Amino acid sequence: MRPLTLEMCAFGPFASTQVTDFTALGSNPLFLINGPTGAGKTSLLDAICFALYGKTTGDEREGSQMRCDLAPDSLLTEVTFSFALGDKQYRIRRVPEQQRAKKSGDGYTVQKPEAQLYFIDSDGTEHLLVASKVSEATAEIETLTGLDADQFRQVMVLPQGKFRELLMADSKDREKIFSQLFQTQIYRKIEDKLKFQASAIKAEVRDHRNKRDGMLANIGLGSDEQLAQELTELEPKLNDAAVLKQQSQQALIEANKQFESAKLLNSDFAALDTLKQTAVLLDDKKPIITQQQAKLASGQQALQLKPVLDVSLARSAEVAQAQSACVKAQAAKAQSIQALAKSQAQVDALPEQEQKLQSAQNELQQLNQLLPQLQGLDALQHQVNQASVQLEQAKQKGINEKAQLQALQAQKQQAELQVPQLELLAAEQVNAQQALSTQTDLIERYQLWQQASLDANLTEQGLAQAKEKGGQLRNQFTEAQTQHRQLQLVWHRGQAASLALQLSPGSPCPVCGSGEHPNPAQSAETLPTEEQLQQAQHAEELANEALNQARAEYSSLNTKYQEQLKRTAELLQKIGEASQQSLDNLQSQLQLLQQQLQQTNDAAKQLTQIRGQLQEWQTKERALQTQLETEREHFSEQQSKLADLQGQLKHALAAIPEQYRSVDALNGAIGQVNAQIAALQSTINSTRQHHSQAAELDAANTSALTATETSLTQATAHSDAALTELTQQLLSAGFSDQQALTQALLSQDELKAITDEISHYQQACTANDTRLTALNEKLAEQVKPELAGLESELNNIQSQQQAADNQWQTIQGRVTQLTQTQKLLKEADAKAKKLEDEYAVIGTLSDVANGQTGNKISLQRFVLSVLLDDVLLEASHRLQLMSKGRYRLLRKEERAKGNKASGLELEVEDAYTSKVRPVATLSGGESFMAALSMALGLSDVVQAYAGGIKLDTLFIDEGFGSLDQDSLDLAVRTLMDLQSSGRMIGVISHVSEMKEQIGTRIDINKTANGSEISITLP
Repeated sequence: MRPLTLEMCAFGPFASTQVTDFTALGSNPLFLINGPTGAGKTSLLDAICFALYGKTTGDEREGSQMRCDLAPDSLLTEVTFSFALGDKQYRIRRVPEQQRAKKSGDGYTVQKPEAQLYFIDSDGTEHLLVASKVSEATAEIETLTGLDADQFRQVMVLPQGKFRELLMADSKDREKIFSQLFQTQIYRKIEDKLKFQASAIKAEVRDHRNKRDGMLANIGLGSDEQLAQELTELEPKLNDAAVLKQQSQQALIEANKQFESAKLLNSDFAALDTLKQTAVLLDDKKPIITQQQAKLASGQQALQLKPVLDVSLARSAEVAQAQSACVKAQAAKAQSIQALAKSQAQVDALPEQEQKLQSAQNELQQLNQLLPQLQGLDALQHQVNQASVQLEQAKQKGINEKAQLQALQAQKQQAELQVPQLELLAAEQVNAQQALSTQTDLIERYQLWQQASLDANLTEQGLAQAKEKGGQLRNQFTEAQTQHRQLQLVWHRGQAASLALQLSPGSPCPVCGSGEHPNPAQSAETLPTEEQLQQAQHAEELANEALNQARAEYSSLNTKYQEQLKRTAELLQKIGEASQQSLDNLQSQLQLLQQQLQQTNDAAKQLTQIRGQLQEWQTKERALQTQLETEREHFSEQQSKLADLQGQLKHALAAIPEQYRSVDALNGAIGQVNAQIAALQSTINSTRQHHSQAAELDAANTSALTATETSLTQATAHSDAALTELTQQLLSAGFSDQQALTQALLSQDELKAITDEISHYQQACTANDTRLTALNEKLAEQVKPELAGLESELNNIQSQQQAADNQWQTIQGRVTQLTQTQKLLKEADAKAKKLEDEYAVIGTLSDVANGQTGNKISLQRFVLSVLLDDVLLEASHRLQLMSKGRYRLLRKEERAKGNKASGLELEVEDAYTSKVRPVATLSGGESFMAALSMALGLSDVVQAYAGGIKLDTLFIDEGFGSLDQDSLDLAVRTLMDLQSSGRMIGVISHVSEMKEQIGTRIDINKTANGSEISITLP
């Protein structure tokens, strides 16, 4: 990865927006990041690491803690970083969680963290890869660079005080880093696949053995010999039982035939008795059927005369309807005569109403002539009122402007009194700034001890959390182990029930061979599957690995804590107790100076604001005086205009009658006259219309009365003729009168019901006689049998047959069960032997690949150890140069104690003593040289392998101060050699010799308003 540009806004000590263009440093620069303590040199590397991963290089501060206190509220804390990976370019923008000013209203709101990642084409076109989600952006960066945040800090950034971590990493941590850098995950996949295959085969062998034990347990035997002996004993017993079973079945068939024949004969005798009883019942019902036949004949004859009866009834109804209509027409005629006389009287009175209408129209014309005069009067009155309002507004405006002028003059006098005091405070700012700068260096040394104490406290908290986490993981491992063992126990117990679930009616049992399954085995618990057993075992293994990892992390944290305590004690010893007390006093003085400086800054800002306000107030005072004079002239003009309008209004009022000087009064009078005219006109029109309608209604009622009288005469004649015809038909049919005909009438449903009843009776008589004759002939020479004795005999024979069959089933089932089990045992033995042979190969490969044999080195770790040897070869070459041939890095080949992973630990060979010792024994300067050599060697080897990650940039934060002059020169020469091979090297150091030897610099200038960045080229 190669940085291109870095833009920081309100980040760390940078209060404003600062842009660093790394391309301006050259193609392969070796540059120095220069600046005083606290200026923000490390913050530059923090910004790069934060933009990529959301974390700082030291991982001691979160992104939300990186906001600059000096930054304005309007500026959002964010970092934008552009970088290149090979020939591809990317840009990422990241915003931490922070408090920001609300876009509307007062107060603050929480700005949520966000991140955007872009891919940049060669033509500059940007493509959005991640829109806003922080976790997605981090995951995408890890995919692109091949490194997570911790690995990035170890191989591309050597943070301040973190050099030893690269050297002291154990095999497990170094395996994680190297597998990402060299892309060796394929070997890990091979390890996992072999381990999974071996576990599967091992579990299958165990399952087969458990199944074999379950088969023998299901048949109640302990060995194959007992099974063979029992089969030999059961063979003659099975033959005897088969003969007895055949004889009892034949006897049962004969007994069943005799009993069924007797049952059929007995049912015929019962049917004969039933037919005789039915014949008696049919004879009793014969008189009723005769009556129904007579009723049917009468109803059919009456049905023929029904049309004549319907015609006569209809004619009678027409006569009644015509009589009712005639009565109604006579009443309507009488009412229309009265209405016509009343409307004629109203028409005679119309001339008087027409005279009143003419008078009202004349009055309306006079009132309409006054309306234009009154409207002009209203307009004039509106002008007078408006002029009065404007006069009052001008008066009030003058009063307000005069009050504003007086208030402004008072503010101006008060501000002028504050100016001398603020000028005195502003003059003290220079003195406070000088006093503050003289004590900053001493305080910074004291803060180093405070920071070391804080680091130790944080590590102590981490130890407590790691201990608590270890207890939780121990409980999880115990729970997973218990669950796995319980599932195994349930599985063994439920093998018989598992076989029973596979049984189906008619198919032989795989254990006993029987086709019938009267009582299959059942399990009171839900049986686990093989997959569930494997998952439980895998969960137990994962919990164990997590527990071991937590123990290792706790041990590492404890070591780190002891080192921090030692470093804190060393710093405290260097400061001294007396110095510590004086530094505490200086700290208090520093706080007072900072408060004083803040007060003077505030005073200077306030002085500038007051001077600006005084100028604004003077300008506003002159403008108010000018405006006040203008308003006075406008007030005089409004007074003259009002007097003129009032005279015109008085003259116009004299020409209009007093009762009509109001528009509302005049409009009301006009409305009343209009209403009177409309009422008179409506009355006249209504009277004439009512008279016309009354005349038309009277003529219509006369015509209707004549028509109803004619209809009544015709209906009476038709009714008399229909009645005569009905009387004649009744006499001919034998009915005495109309009532007798009505009583004889039946509906179609009633006629059908009587007909069906007669037909069913006749059919029943015929059918009963026929069956009775046939059964008498069939049973003439037969005797009714005794079924009770025959049934008792049949039951005895059936019991004997059932007992013989049960005996045969029992023996046959046991023989089949033993035979089938014997066959299954042979098949299971063959398959188990095959699996054991297969496990002998796969299991051995798995143990070797996963480091379960002698040296405890897995396949991937073996490959990485070869790569590490290459890295150490390159690193030792540089370390020997910087240490003047004394030190050489070696890989520790001795196996670690216990189950701890080994194969990737480091040792150092000391040429002065010809001994090999742990890297932890190196001094601070020696550790820095070794870590630098390690990082450079790693960069060389990674890029030498095809497909490796390109590590063409390295940042080094401090550490050069621990080197002597010769070692420093060798280290700088090594960095220059590395630069010439195409690498970008950035160095942070306070060592003056570094500044003299490295001309290309990124200078960070510390000011009271925040740090600023500039680039210096040789």
